[in-house]
Amino acid sequence: MTEITVVSARSAPVRSARDQEQAGAGRPRHSSDLLTITRSMPPRAGKLRVAVLGAGAAGLCAARHLLSRPEAFYPPVVFEMADRVGGTWVYQECTGIYDNGWPIHSSMYRDLRTNLPKEVMMFPDFPFDPELPSFLSHQDVLQYLESYCHHQGITPHIKFDTMVEKVQPVTGMTGKRKITWEVTSCRASGGQQRDTFDSVFICNGHYSSPYIPSIPGLEHFKGLVLHSHSYRYPESFAGQSVVVLGAGPSGVDISVELAGVGAQVILSHRKPPSKCLLPTGLQEAPPIEKVLEDGNLQFSDGSLACPQVLLLCTGYRFSYPFLDTTSLGIQVEDHWVSPLYKFLLPPAFPTLFIVGICKVICPFLHFDCQIQFALAVLDGTVTLPSQGEMEEQIERETEQLREAGMELKHLLNMDSSQWDYYQTLASIAGFKPPLPVTKSLYEEVKRQRQKRSQQYRELNYRIVSDTQWELLEMQDSDQGH
Repeated sequence: MTEITVVSARSAPVRSARDQEQAGAGRPRHSSDLLTITRSMPPRAGKLRVAVLGAGAAGLCAARHLLSRPEAFYPPVVFEMADRVGGTWVYQECTGIYDNGWPIHSSMYRDLRTNLPKEVMMFPDFPFDPELPSFLSHQDVLQYLESYCHHQGITPHIKFDTMVEKVQPVTGMTGKRKITWEVTSCRASGGQQRDTFDSVFICNGHYSSPYIPSIPGLEHFKGLVLHSHSYRYPESFAGQSVVVLGAGPSGVDISVELAGVGAQVILSHRKPPSKCLLPTGLQEAPPIEKVLEDGNLQFSDGSLACPQVLLLCTGYRFSYPFLDTTSLGIQVEDHWVSPLYKFLLPPAFPTLFIVGICKVICPFLHFDCQIQFALAVLDGTVTLPSQGEMEEQIERETEQLREAGMELKHLLNMDSSQWDYYQTLASIAGFKPPLPVTKSLYEEVKRQRQKRSQQYRELNYRIVSDTQWELLEMQDSDQGH
């Protein structure tokens, strides 16, 4: 039997593999920092045992790469709350909670189509069906993820209907100090289990916990207040007056859907007015300033509206209820998680990886790069800087963004900067970076989206080579590469 002890960042900081050797067992810890339990530990034989939280796109990608490295890693254990793979791509008509009391994770609405073409959305080693159009339905994406899971042999390693309740670091007290992780989970059918791992990949996504902005006087609003997390289809709003707050991809798409069934829609946002022709029944307004005592919404230009529905398309907040983030030295705010070295791992605990927190990215490609970097850290290919050096670098990079005028809630928006990020991860970890054609096509689609926000999904593309793509269908003669 091996005695293991729960540790925290304040009681036994973990730096890097290099620094752990120098640090030894660390300073004596106060008894209030420790929780001692006893468990039989499986033999390591040089391999690492990894837990993956979530069987959406990021979790499946992590499992795929772990399974491809049997010499370094045991088959992963994937914890999935639902009864199938796909994460946020699983459409659920019901909203709120399941019969068992667990929250419904997905924010998918019925008629969603991707705003990125499949040619840049795919995992690098697993293309979509070439017969599909470039812009896909959520059903197409879910089927792709199911095929990926089957092709990579991931399903036998997934614990379905299982919720992770707690993830905490522990350290073995025999020989050299080594951080491991205890994962406490429960089944939908009942029963709790504890498992010990060398590393944990958190792949639970960040599109399930709605962000509700602070609107002065909101309690006075007399109509229905709804977040897009609970929106599924437009027909139930036909003929109603709706104010949609937020002009991100979902806000724009939902506004167009609502106008299409005869709703009178005001799209409220702080962006410049759209240069595109808006559908009948849809108009724009500046941000909501407050709700008056009579229930009217007042916009920042002083104009008023009294809609039947206020639909908040205001995004989502980060949520990790299974982590004691304070003891891990991680600050989690609505739109920001820090410190995470390379937007991925906390410097104090470099065997914990929070995958995919960045926004405005090619998500599947993003996951693929991050996970390959993480595995290079675990297998020793990458030697991390010390904890202090990583923290200083994060602070310096964050300050540079803030000095450039970027708001805290936008610090994780990558967009065109994602390509340098992937190149950096690939250079450090020694894997192949994304092909140049991916960046080229991504930037072209962004241009088309700005130019024809309602028609860009009618276009279809094909990858010709590592550096070239071609347009298969076009509405007019403006083609340009």
